[in-house]
Amino acid sequence: MRGLRLPRTRTGWRRTVQAVAALCTVGLLPAVWVQVAGGGRVRDLADVPAAPVAVVFGAGLDNGRPSPYLAHRLDAAAGLYRAGKVRVLLVTGDNSRTSYDEPGAMRTYLVAHGVPSGQVVVDDAGFDTWDSCSRAKRVFGVRRAVLVSQGFHIRRAVALCEAAGLDVYGVGVDERHDATWYAGGARELLAAGKAAVDAAVRPSPRFLGPRDPHIAAALAPTP
Repeated sequence: MRGLRLPRTRTGWRRTVQAVAALCTVGLLPAVWVQVAGGGRVRDLADVPAAPVAVVFGAGLDNGRPSPYLAHRLDAAAGLYRAGKVRVLLVTGDNSRTSYDEPGAMRTYLVAHGVPSGQVVVDDAGFDTWDSCSRAKRVFGVRRAVLVSQGFHIRRAVALCEAAGLDVYGVGVDERHDATWYAGGARELLAAGKAAVDAAVRPSPRFLGPRDPHIAAALAPTP
């Protein structure tokens, strides 16, 4: 089996460089789309428009409790609730096995930090960002929401939820730019390709299930 041959002429080198540049450009197009589609609707906690619901995306557990990044998302969501910016918090994450209940831990954290239990709704099948967005609309009946995540993820979340038919703004939670932050940013470059496909194809979530009435009940006026 012959190995790859390097170009032997200037023309060959020029064509090789052009081909590599074209491949890099095509590879970066999804990331550019995410930044353009999601960037215009990212706000601070103080100036994000009010909405009926805040959607908080999972970010992993440490020994059954929210990871530091997830805790910061939940703190921001609780702040939105206390400020009257939102009325219900939808926590969405992975509960695909009994030993790992991400949204349940999120709900426990919020209630412990002063959010009434009746105003926290759990989505057990938010296995990825697209599933969380699609299920928010199709299962929970969300139409308008504030999304809460870290800055490296929030634009993709906004772009995907808009593609799923929601009217959303996003809050990018401030974080120290540590190794986890940079790893998350690098992961977003890879995730952008899948996001672009999801936005174009709009697949059904991995698990759809019946309509859930809990958000409508939490938003209903008290008698």
